[in-house]
Amino acid sequence: MSTRTVCCFPGQGIQRVGMCADLFDRFPEETTLASEVLGYSIRDLCLHGPAEKLADTRFTQPAIYVANALAWRSRRPDFEPAGALGHSLGEYNALEAAGVFDFATGLRLVRDRAAATARCTAGGMLAVVGPTTEQLRELLRRAGLDGVDIANLNSRRHQVLAGPDEELSAAARELAAAGARVVTRLAVSGPFHSRYMRSAALEFQHAFDGLTFAEPEFPVWSNRTARPHTSADTARLLVDHLTHPVRWRECVSAVLDEGAAEFVEVGESTVLTSMIRHIRAEREEGGDDGDRY
Repeated sequence: MSTRTVCCFPGQGIQRVGMCADLFDRFPEETTLASEVLGYSIRDLCLHGPAEKLADTRFTQPAIYVANALAWRSRRPDFEPAGALGHSLGEYNALEAAGVFDFATGLRLVRDRAAATARCTAGGMLAVVGPTTEQLRELLRRAGLDGVDIANLNSRRHQVLAGPDEELSAAARELAAAGARVVTRLAVSGPFHSRYMRSAALEFQHAFDGLTFAEPEFPVWSNRTARPHTSADTARLLVDHLTHPVRWRECVSAVLDEGAAEFVEVGESTVLTSMIRHIRAEREEGGDDGDRY
């Protein structure tokens, strides 16, 4: 059986001052175009920050999109991908790589997405490692924490919760008492991929007015459905994704269900590579190991 190469693009959280320092001079046209679209120097932001500005989601999301896009261009001559995945924001890079829209269109969408989501600041996110998704849902139900959503399903025992601050704090106490291995608040400005992003989704949907998309040149699995995008459903899925979880584990499993695959993470990050390694191990182990967190 031949092994397919599937490219993976990371999302928010990988930003750092000095990111992709070697790429701006290699791709001056994209760098100049990005700065024109954004109205500020993307090169200066990425190379010099300050860190507080780069951590502001209004600037984080465009910076990561540009960094991923330049990193993709530096890798593109090396192989012909059989598909692509993107984690949350990274899905825009996967779609751009597959020719669904061009670099500037993708950046404008990301810019508008960042602006809309930045206005939803009532809450945050909590990373949880240990309980399975089923165990986590049951714990939240027993604790009466019905205002908390599961926002990222990264692997069977790695989830991220989103919701109001008070309920997240209560969930953290319950999880620690139940023996979860990791319970960590994330440094994000709001409860992404949850019901609390409805106003952002309503605002963001207007960014797609008048746009048409091409069919992907290779499959891009949607975070929303864990199935490949088509040009007809891409706009709806990207809007819906603001209020629904990142189904990363299911996306990776869908790729693996189609046969042998080598996943290549684009850029400097290894966070997706680590997640995929855990998903592969979980699939090989199979079954459930009871109540152990």
